[in-house]
Amino acid sequence: MLTLSLSSAYSPSFHNRHTLSLQSPPPQSGLLRLTQDTPYLRFNPPGVSVNCKEVMKRNRRGFGPVCYSAPLTPRSLQWISTVSSAVLLLARGTGVQKSFAVPLFALQAPASLISWIKGEYGIWTAFLALLVRLFFSIPGELELPFIALLLVIVAPYQVLNLRGTKEGVMLSLVIAGYLAFQHFTRAGSLRKAFDQSSVVATLAIICIVAVSCLLLI
Repeated sequence: MLTLSLSSAYSPSFHNRHTLSLQSPPPQSGLLRLTQDTPYLRFNPPGVSVNCKEVMKRNRRGFGPVCYSAPLTPRSLQWISTVSSAVLLLARGTGVQKSFAVPLFALQAPASLISWIKGEYGIWTAFLALLVRLFFSIPGELELPFIALLLVIVAPYQVLNLRGTKEGVMLSLVIAGYLAFQHFTRAGSLRKAFDQSSVVATLAIICIVAVSCLLLI
């Protein structure tokens, strides 16, 4: 029979059995290699060990790939509370005393946002807003956000150190509970609280209370 053979570097050869064999160089770490004991490709990067046989056994038993969603982190909860507080400051259709949402914003704002406000950009933003406030009249809904910006800038470090602590979270929960009590009491009923005119404020207050409870756990 016709026999064609090459050297050890990937040489196909025809034998009497009419089979094609492929010889590869010695496997190296971090490379894709074809093994004789398994009919599938295996990739073993350095420091990573994958049990392919166990994976195949699980697949035969009916276990497919499962996707897990990452849980809510404290940082994401702080962003939810910050956005909800800002929405409550600007929302209409609620009888709550919105000034209580200003310290709540300062206590639960993420560290990156606090750093931005106390940095150069935040100081310039407050300075320009103050100039506009001196010479022009601004809508009443923007007064409290401007006060919240100034409050964070001038707040002493003893107050800002309450952020992320158990005492700060408990204080935030007390403020959120008081805002919820005011809102639902002055709305008259739970049904009226979800009317079209006040549903935005209701959802914002629910998010603030829920986040404060989750941060306390």
